[in-house]
Amino acid sequence: MSQSMPPRSYYAPTGGHPGQETLLTDRAVFTDAYAVIPKGTMRDIVTSYLPFWDKTRLWVLSRPLSGFAETFSQYIVEVSPGGGSDRPETDPSAEGVLFVVEGEAVLTADGQRYDLRPGSYAFLPPQTDWSLKNTGSEPVRFHWVRKAFEPVEGLERPTLFVTHENDIEPRAMPGTDGKWATTRFVDPEDVRHDMHVNIVTFQPGAVIPFAETHVMEHGLYVLEGKAVYRLNQDWVEVEAGDYMWLRAFCPQACYAGGPGPFRYLLYKDVNRHMKLQAAGRFEAGARQSFRSAAE
Repeated sequence: MSQSMPPRSYYAPTGGHPGQETLLTDRAVFTDAYAVIPKGTMRDIVTSYLPFWDKTRLWVLSRPLSGFAETFSQYIVEVSPGGGSDRPETDPSAEGVLFVVEGEAVLTADGQRYDLRPGSYAFLPPQTDWSLKNTGSEPVRFHWVRKAFEPVEGLERPTLFVTHENDIEPRAMPGTDGKWATTRFVDPEDVRHDMHVNIVTFQPGAVIPFAETHVMEHGLYVLEGKAVYRLNQDWVEVEAGDYMWLRAFCPQACYAGGPGPFRYLLYKDVNRHMKLQAAGRFEAGARQSFRSAAE
């Protein structure tokens, strides 16, 4: 199938700094329901570094934080030639998805070698033995989405796999004549997985024709094109390289602006019961209060 797919475009940041003559006005927005992090904010001065990664820097797009992302973190990682890591993940509970947007790298996972290129997708279960190296002459840039895996007793854990966008047929939303489609790297009915990272594509002029309001938290990175996106009560303009975070139940919709497709990488948490720790803490506190009163 990969031979028949149209060329793909994947935006990747390169850093740098604007000149002193540049106006400060930008499209960055941070609210308690959503955030918009424009591509222009991804400069050299805001990069981070990680233990056990050589010749590597990253832009942190989201992280678990009070009033921000709750279920996941998302990075754009830039590995220079000769760089990489033999110990990339230090959290044994973390699962991950890698999605390459620029350059090439070699992923070794559970003893198997995988050559990654733009459009490559890798799912890495918790405690996977993996490493990544840039053996080429140009930087490689990829998204790294991390989530604490939620095991379920009696349910098998998901397994490692590596694929490419061109090898997956997008699924059109019903009644849209293919104008709104999703490239699903994981079968939605495979409940072993507790997160999905998909690619959503809108043809020019296509819309989400209602305000989606649902329990899934989202991270959206615009790979290609531009659109006007409805976030809570606001309409915002977004383009390739911009990132959006949406809290659970934040109303959302969009109009794809053209002239080409509008495409984004989408994270969402799925397939698990809603956590009740808050109620549990309240009940524990209430029991302690009752015991104290009785004493």
